[in-house]
Amino acid sequence: MREALIPEDLAGQRFDQAAAALFEEFSRSRLKIWIESGELTLAGRPAAPKTRVGGGEAIRLDAEVEAVVPLAPEAIPLTVVYEDDDLLVIDKPAGLVVHPGAGNPAGTLQNALLAHDPGLAAVPRAGIVHRLDKDTTGLLVVAKTLTAHQALVAALERREIRRTYEAICQGVMTGGGEVDAPIGRHPRERLRMAVVTRGRRAVTRYRVIERFRAQTHVRVELETGRTHQIRVHMAHIRYPLVGDPLYGGRPRLPKSPLPALVAALQQFRRQALHARSLELAHPGTGELLKVTAPLPEDFQALLGVLAADAAVESRRD
Repeated sequence: MREALIPEDLAGQRFDQAAAALFEEFSRSRLKIWIESGELTLAGRPAAPKTRVGGGEAIRLDAEVEAVVPLAPEAIPLTVVYEDDDLLVIDKPAGLVVHPGAGNPAGTLQNALLAHDPGLAAVPRAGIVHRLDKDTTGLLVVAKTLTAHQALVAALERREIRRTYEAICQGVMTGGGEVDAPIGRHPRERLRMAVVTRGRRAVTRYRVIERFRAQTHVRVELETGRTHQIRVHMAHIRYPLVGDPLYGGRPRLPKSPLPALVAALQQFRRQALHARSLELAHPGTGELLKVTAPLPEDFQALLGVLAADAAVESRRD
């Protein structure tokens, strides 16, 4: 934990600017992530990076500070869905960490990107402008130039990049809906996020694609982009993601399930979440860019077993 008081000579500056002046050991981008996750607070409360400070407020950093590790290019295979001079879009597999950290000093997407295009060393975080959890699959956009990076970061802040996910949830939903509930760090368990009163505003919309006997296949869209947002919100409304090790709980089984379904649910050991599509204004041309990624094999296989179990039950009826 780190604390500091904002001096009067920083009055009027943005929160992220003041934090950068007081915590010089951290990059502006890293501080902004902590501000947005609620781990760096202003006067005891979460605040937006652009909030103007008045001077005299206390700022507090309550985050796991990762050791700074040197970045080196690594020849890790990447599935490039789209690429031009300004950006590229990656279909990230499960198990690939996006950024190096204390627990993952190498073997990350950032290392792979530096090998794919050495020029990305001149762009913050090798051009990565948003994140996916280690075991979440799907689309992630990368800026190849500083100009494109600035444009994409600004578009994210203005919520102009449309991100659509597909997920398999525990339980049978009656219909789609919206979750508008603030998210912040769990008060006791540091690895978890939670819906908390003083968290940052978070909005998730979901729509049913297909219902099974004890699970639901859904399409999800984010209005905001908080850490673990879909996972936390779905668990909050009691439809946690299948396989989620932090928020999912034990698999829910229908009456007299097929043995293959029992095995499939027990063996699916990651959150069933896939970043399916991206829509954004191209930072160079302004034209609408739409990119999609197919569902990964394990996700498709689970859907197949769920459908087979539902079909057998319908024949019994």
